[in-house]
Amino acid sequence: MPPTTLYQSKYLAVHQRGRWQYATRPNATGVIAIVAQHDDGRLVLIEQYRPPVDARVIELPAGLVGDDGDPDEPLVEAAKRELEEETGYTARNWRQLTTASSSAGITDEQVTFFLATSLTQTGPGGGIGGEDITLHAVPRDDLRTWLGQQQADGKQVAASLLAGLWAADLAR
Repeated sequence: MPPTTLYQSKYLAVHQRGRWQYATRPNATGVIAIVAQHDDGRLVLIEQYRPPVDARVIELPAGLVGDDGDPDEPLVEAAKRELEEETGYTARNWRQLTTASSSAGITDEQVTFFLATSLTQTGPGGGIGGEDITLHAVPRDDLRTWLGQQQADGKQVAASLLAGLWAADLAR
């Protein structure tokens, strides 16, 4: 059964299929998330304010595919672009890990996870257009404790961070 569009703006559409309503992103063809890891094992994480949860959220660098006007943008090129915009890093090595639904009960969005290694800092990062991104380089062995402290300080942790780390661990 084809969906019926209930609402659409530049960035969000709401559809209905049968009795089920769900959201899509009309301005993008996909989503990527990057497990960026320094050679010494430190993970590059980002923190930014997310209005839907009214909190700062600890996340993997991530972004939309095709939102720069190129609907044919390759996934890995979007990952490279987003890593540099958000963190100021480029990576010599890229590996596609897996693709998964971000939240199948509310959206058709699929996230493709990449592992980026051999990092080089080429710019300041921080995002574009007022994203106000804070960078963190966290030793992988300290991650559980560090994330617990961030949550105790009122920050949230994105599920995509946990999924990306799990996918990277499986790929080892």
